Amino acid sequence: MNITIRPERQEDIPDIYELNQLVFGQDTEAKLVEHVREGPNYIPELALVALVDDKIVGYILFSKIGIQNGDVRYESLALAPMVVHPSLRKQGIGSKLIAHGLQKATDLGYTSVLVLGHEYYYPKFGFVPAAKWNIKPPFEVPADVFMARELVPNALTNISGTVEFPFEFSVM
Repeated sequence: MNITIRPERQEDIPDIYELNQLVFGQDTEAKLVEHVREGPNYIPELALVALVDDKIVGYILFSKIGIQNGDVRYESLALAPMVVHPSLRKQGIGSKLIAHGLQKATDLGYTSVLVLGHEYYYPKFGFVPAAKWNIKPPFEVPADVFMARELVPNALTNISGTVEFPFEFSVM
């Protein structure tokens, strides 16, 4: 299977919405993507589609978030959402999206990424529980599903605090 990864384009938006709706069985994540896309934390180069035969079969979005510790705020990225068409799962599409996105984020100068995701999937890409750095989510979740990854060695050393998700994450 020939998988192509590229940034989303304006004409992709309806297909991205439909794919998120199909995978999640609701509009919540599709609306999240729309809100992030309209806000200041959107990074066009990190909104990526996976194509097979010119059809969108996967999507990943990285957007800016903050880690707040007292008066100090550190910038990081959130990986959310990541979707693959149900008929094409376990064929490497998600892995390619994540690897491509992490490399692009590194190339753009970002130093870390956080994800709320499957505790057995994301560690394959270097994610570990964010609690390792005393980085906490703003809500209760099991520690093993709230993970972080340094894109630059030691990027999270001496960084701790509570993640602040942007307004866009709350208007779904």
